[in-house]
Amino acid sequence: MKKSFLKKGIMVMTTAFMLAACSGNETQNANETSKPAEKPETGEVNLYTGRHYDTDDQLYKAFTEETGIKVNVIKGEEDELIERLSREGDATEGDLFFAADAGRLHWAKEKDLLQSVESETLDQNIPENLRDKDNQWYAMTKRARVIVYAKDRVNPEQLSTYEDLTDEKWKGKVLIRSSENVYNQSLLASFMELNGEEAAKEWAEGIVANMARDPKGGDTDQLKAVVAGEGDLAVMNTYYVGRLANSTNPEEVKLAEQVGVFFPNQDTNGTHVNISGIGVTKHAKNKENAVKFMEFLSSEEAQKLFAEGNNEYPANPDVESSELLKSWGEFKAQDIHLNILGERNADAVKLFNEVGWK
Repeated sequence: MKKSFLKKGIMVMTTAFMLAACSGNETQNANETSKPAEKPETGEVNLYTGRHYDTDDQLYKAFTEETGIKVNVIKGEEDELIERLSREGDATEGDLFFAADAGRLHWAKEKDLLQSVESETLDQNIPENLRDKDNQWYAMTKRARVIVYAKDRVNPEQLSTYEDLTDEKWKGKVLIRSSENVYNQSLLASFMELNGEEAAKEWAEGIVANMARDPKGGDTDQLKAVVAGEGDLAVMNTYYVGRLANSTNPEEVKLAEQVGVFFPNQDTNGTHVNISGIGVTKHAKNKENAVKFMEFLSSEEAQKLFAEGNNEYPANPDVESSELLKSWGEFKAQDIHLNILGERNADAVKLFNEVGWK
């Protein structure tokens, strides 16, 4: 009888344990089912940028919404930001450096302010000639440096190459920025690479001889001077024409309507192209988030916004240009690696000084 009672007791206890276990599993399963979806990854990334565009602010917001990573933006002149990164050293809070010229990115690299990154996404999205050979920076947008002409005074059939701007027929008619401008330094560096130093020097001397006035102001000022009749031609970046053409200010739109865009050297070396590019700083505290941000900017979603919102040529070849840029036509670009623009910068500056380009 005692054995029977004991046996029944063991069976009751076993059943109770089994029921408890089942109940626990059901509760656990219920909890797992009702558990909310995981929140996006959080954290931050600190961006030092020389770009000051509303389009970029929209991209920062979109990145945060997609990833939960907050973008802290420090804006300034690029030379000053490079100096700040150099001064701050390993104490810097900066994770990324975003610049509007390959030459400045090279300076940052030469000062040992950037580091290499490994990313299959970036390598797939950005062509090899638009990224640093050591993967220390990647292009995010492109801009062509073109000839802008007065529609009422210049027949585009008269235009052909950068070299032709040194011809006697353009004497007193060419407008261009100073030799201190990094866009011009990169332009001359490309000529030195493609044509040799002697030919590049002859070009610079010819431009100085044909200038309509001493260089002053930015690219937009050159366009305004063309419209005002101070000169007939200007060498400038496509982005600035696009910005005026899409402005909410009717007067700026009117300025853009009075000029044409010509892509030089289509039968020779091609039109000069520069980039806006970004790299991870050497002492980045949030490197993983920084690389994710770069990958996001190289995505089709972000590249479309660069193209449509800011009229820059996308660096990602899978993304189409804006309708305005398409209306100017396709063009052949110089076939050089953009590292060259930085590597030859010092020689270009020296050459400008030799020919008296102010």
